[in-house]
Amino acid sequence: MARKGRNISGWLVVDKPAGLTSTAVVNKVRWAFDAKKAGHAGTLDPEATGVLAIALGEATKTVPYVTDALKTYTFTMRLGQATNTDDAEGEVIASSDARPTDDEIKAALSAFVGEIMQVPPKFSAVKIDGERAYKLAREGEEFEVEARPLWVEELVMTDRPDPDHVTLEMTCGKGGYVRAIARDLGAALGCHGHVVTLRRVWSGPFTAEEGLTLDRIEALARTPELDTHLRPLEDGLADLPELRCTAEGAARLRNGNPGMVHASDVEYGDEAWASFQGRAVAVGTYKAGELHPSRVFVA
Repeated sequence: MARKGRNISGWLVVDKPAGLTSTAVVNKVRWAFDAKKAGHAGTLDPEATGVLAIALGEATKTVPYVTDALKTYTFTMRLGQATNTDDAEGEVIASSDARPTDDEIKAALSAFVGEIMQVPPKFSAVKIDGERAYKLAREGEEFEVEARPLWVEELVMTDRPDPDHVTLEMTCGKGGYVRAIARDLGAALGCHGHVVTLRRVWSGPFTAEEGLTLDRIEALARTPELDTHLRPLEDGLADLPELRCTAEGAARLRNGNPGMVHASDVEYGDEAWASFQGRAVAVGTYKAGELHPSRVFVA
């Protein structure tokens, strides 16, 4: 049975509050817009705050391009304690009286920059033999999480409010777990550590400063004013080159066929998106004057 709701498309940037899952926020936004379809570009932990970019309708087809983009987080780390969840919600499983100096912390950060291998927390949404890791962890199952590559663009110390806490800022690619960074940095410093506060400052083209609060969304729910806060689906394609096409090319692309695009400096085999009269038509691979579509947007 088809899902009820409006065929409305675009991006809404939410400044997520602590205490809610990302899925719960998506459901609230879908209800507020009476939207048929919605999804988000990158999960935030329930206690984390900041940018949660939510796609409606056709914009959901651009979610992978925002998910793959760089993101920046600010977080405060508690030194001297490790927890089973790598954040303040878990049980303390190890402690230490050692407290590194500012210089020791700064020196240790370089090992976490560039292409690193990271083991996600056991309390995370990664799948282990088809099951979510956090489900197995809650049931007390013994299991190992495999390390996976992560690109860390930058990791810097921004504050040291007291001997027990340090505030850091990290810019990274897809799939990064800040909790794992805190856990591993604490281990490298010989003092243990876990995350106590976490905020996503920006994600791809979207920033926390422009995000709507849930209170504001609920106040504007089911009104035309809420629609004015939607950003075009094309914003989700900001990291891809744009190719313009003719009316004929647009028609062919919308039917799933290769369509002619105007000349540009995009190289053969590159991924790009085609537009007609300022609206996205398709995403695909550029080949000799044509775009071969992989995703087509309904006009």
